[in-house]
Amino acid sequence: MKVLAQKKYTAELKALGSRSLQPRKPSRGILEAFPNPASGRDYTVRLDCGEFTSLCPLTGQPDYGRFEIEFVPRALCLESKSLKLYLGSFRSEAAFWEDLCNRIADDIFAVLEPASLRVNGYMNVRGGIAIVVEARRGAAEQRQG
Repeated sequence: MKVLAQKKYTAELKALGSRSLQPRKPSRGILEAFPNPASGRDYTVRLDCGEFTSLCPLTGQPDYGRFEIEFVPRALCLESKSLKLYLGSFRSEAAFWEDLCNRIADDIFAVLEPASLRVNGYMNVRGGIAIVVEARRGAAEQRQG
């Protein structure tokens, strides 16, 4: 019975449960969502994405880091395999960390339209400096500052 209940939430998802090739370019269209199974409830979803790679836009050298994504869902929740594919698509993307964090926040917010969203990007130490960027959207954006 539980498997049947899950199918109503996952029937539209393409990446989940199938072999998926790693996308080569970042695109909002990679992200997938499913109906919030606890609609009407106030709760927070936190995703810790421990492996992220992109390229320095000046040197072309790899930059490494991790992201914490936190959102209060409304109608939709983020499907984690699509998020993994989406984040992996940045491996050949040359961009500053500040841009990456805000692009990721914009894309997730556009797909989910959550009540609030917070994306923290932690760039690994490079040249003795670690960069942390926090991007907020929705109700979280109003609390910033």
